Amino acid sequence: MALSKRERRLRIKKRIRKKINGTLDTPRLSVFRSNKQIYVQLIDDNAAKTLVSASSSDKDIASQKVTNKTEVASLVGKKIAEKAKEQNIASVVFDRGGYSYHGRVKALAEAARKGGLKF
Repeated sequence: MALSKRERRLRIKKRIRKKINGTLDTPRLSVFRSNKQIYVQLIDDNAAKTLVSASSSDKDIASQKVTNKTEVASLVGKKIAEKAKEQNIASVVFDRGGYSYHGRVKALAEAARKGGLKF
């Protein structure tokens, strides 16, 4: 029986989460993408805490008049890199959340790399 798009993504997400784990030194950079917004968090899985988060609905990003969702995702990537530097976080483990490494997810990851995060 065919899986729905959501079920397929959740199955891939579980497969990814089995392999990667975020620590305090190298947290997990988790991406969630909705139709209109994109959210990203740095998570310490050992303590089950979110260290830093950013999203396209943040006031400073939402106030910019960018209509292209890919460009908004790159702004979110830059913002998470800045916040991570403030917390003295240099390297992360990338968790694409079951999404293809393409489009908005790729733009976010490349912007975070340019901002100074090491994957």
